[in-house]
Amino acid sequence: MITLEAVSRRFTKPVDIAGKIANLLGAKVKAETVHAVDNVNLTVHEGEVVGLVGESGCGKSTLGRVVADIMPASEGTVRWRGQDRRALTGKAARDAALAVQMIFQDPFASLNPRMKVRDIIGEAPKVHGLVDSAGMDDYVAETMRRVGLDPSYRARYPHQFSGGQRQRIGIARALAVKPEFIVCDEAVAALDVSIQAQVLNLFMDLRRDLGLTYLFISHDLGVVEHISDRVVIMYLGRVVESAPTEALFAKPNHPYTIALLSAVPKLSERKAAFRPVQGEIPSPLNPPPGCHFHPRCPHATQRCREERPVLKEIAPGRLSACHLNDG
Repeated sequence: MITLEAVSRRFTKPVDIAGKIANLLGAKVKAETVHAVDNVNLTVHEGEVVGLVGESGCGKSTLGRVVADIMPASEGTVRWRGQDRRALTGKAARDAALAVQMIFQDPFASLNPRMKVRDIIGEAPKVHGLVDSAGMDDYVAETMRRVGLDPSYRARYPHQFSGGQRQRIGIARALAVKPEFIVCDEAVAALDVSIQAQVLNLFMDLRRDLGLTYLFISHDLGVVEHISDRVVIMYLGRVVESAPTEALFAKPNHPYTIALLSAVPKLSERKAAFRPVQGEIPSPLNPPPGCHFHPRCPHATQRCREERPVLKEIAPGRLSACHLNDG
C-alpha cells in the first residue's frame, strides 16, 4: 500500500539577523540542519500491522507524518499503491489523502477544545462530501458506537471526557473519512495500562471489521510484540532492522535491537540486572559518520566508523544494516 524510497526529512534553521551580524564580525555561524529521517526505505503491505520502534528522537514520529502526508519528504519518493503521491492530481490525489489518516499521541492536544465532538468527528466527512448536513448526526453517532463511545455525548467538548475516551474520539475522527491505512503515533502511550489494553483490542477489532492496515509507532516493545505482524527498528533517522515480529524477538540481529530487547524486564528473569543501552543517542544536528550506532556499539570496528552499512536481506523477510553480517 505504502512504499518509501530513499525518503529523508530535514529541518533547517537558517542563520538569523544576529548570526549574520556576527559573521560580519568574523564569527562562523552556520545554518543548522536536523537530519530527522535519513534515506529510509520501507514497504507496508495491505492488511499488515507494522510496528515502528526506536528511542525518543530517532525520527519515528516524523516518518509517520511523512507517511500520512502531513509533511512532505525533503528527498525521496512516497508511493501509494505503486503511484508517486506527488504526481497524483484531482480525485486520485484526494482519495489518496483520505485513505491515509493519523492518530496522535496526546489525546487532548490533538483535539480542538472549542469544538464539540459532533463537529470534530463530522467536519471532515461533511467537507469531503461523504455525508450531507442532514445525515451528519446519524453518521457521527454510528462512528462513535463503532469505537465504543456513547453517541448521546456528541454535544460535549473534549475536556469533558477521560483520556481513554478522548483517544477514542481521535480514532473516530480518523475513521470518519473511511481510511484504508492508519498511522498510530504512540496512540496508547499516554493512557493507563488497563485503558491501553482496551484501545489495543479496539485497533484489532477495527482491523478485522474494516480491513485496515496500520503503521504502529511506539517505544513500548511489549505493545509492539502484541499487535504487530512485522517490526521495523529505527535509530537516529535510519532503519537498522526489519523482521517478522516472532523472528525478531526470538533472535534479533542488529546490535541496537539486541541492546533494546535485553533491556526489557522479563518475569522469568526476576533476579537479572537489567542495563539500558550504553551511552546517549547522538544529536541529529551532527550525526556520527559511518554507522550511526557505532559510538554505542560494543562490536564497532574502523569500518563501522567510516562506512555506512546498507540495509540488506540476511534471511527471507529479514533485513539488517550491520557490517557484522558481511563477516
